[in-house]
Amino acid sequence: MDGFLDVADGRIFVRTWEPDTPPAGSPVVLMHDSLGCVEIWRDFPERLCDRLGRRIIAYDRLGFGRSSALTDLPPRDFIAKEAETTFAQVHRALGLNGFVVFGHSVGGAMAIHVGAAFPDTCEAVVTEAAQAFVEPRTLEGIVAAMALFQDGPAMKKLARYHGAKAEWAFRAWTETWLSPAFADWNAFDALRQVRCPVLAIHGDRDEYGSDRFPRTICDLSGGPAEMMLLPD
Repeated sequence: MDGFLDVADGRIFVRTWEPDTPPAGSPVVLMHDSLGCVEIWRDFPERLCDRLGRRIIAYDRLGFGRSSALTDLPPRDFIAKEAETTFAQVHRALGLNGFVVFGHSVGGAMAIHVGAAFPDTCEAVVTEAAQAFVEPRTLEGIVAAMALFQDGPAMKKLARYHGAKAEWAFRAWTETWLSPAFADWNAFDALRQVRCPVLAIHGDRDEYGSDRFPRTICDLSGGPAEMMLLPD
């Protein structure tokens, strides 16, 4: 089911997948990555819905996909603000009295902040390739991506999902993370406030971060935490 939700700074696009039978547990909310949106999850939400028997919810953050465009680049604290503002409004509008949050890349860092901000209703946090701080490998991967996106086809592919917002989405990712003002960002304080179980998934060849990220997530998390390092 598709719909739009009015939030403080615009409208966000929301899609939900419902199981064929009564839900087997609380909904799972998906938080997309730096260039992501609902459509880029492809068939993963549907498969997750079928496998878990749970309602799956995904939304385009402001500036991405079908949600309202933004003009200014994200502030330094945009990761924490996503949990405190847009997600908080989704949480209230959809009546999420209990939920699991699953975040990919920067969406994983946002999921950590969600877990910290909603200790009474967040039942578990799952991160996939999430950043816990700014690592040299992260910046090197972004610089390499900038060279790739100088090629026209790469940006045209991004525009298939974000339309006229594609260039903004790319700048929001690259210029924010490469900014000297962002160099000391980390999720340490938020991690210490998380009380629910955490699963930190990471690939051992991730070009945007080493296994220090999931290890840090597990070491600092205030609740039970498990790391899953996937080979190759």
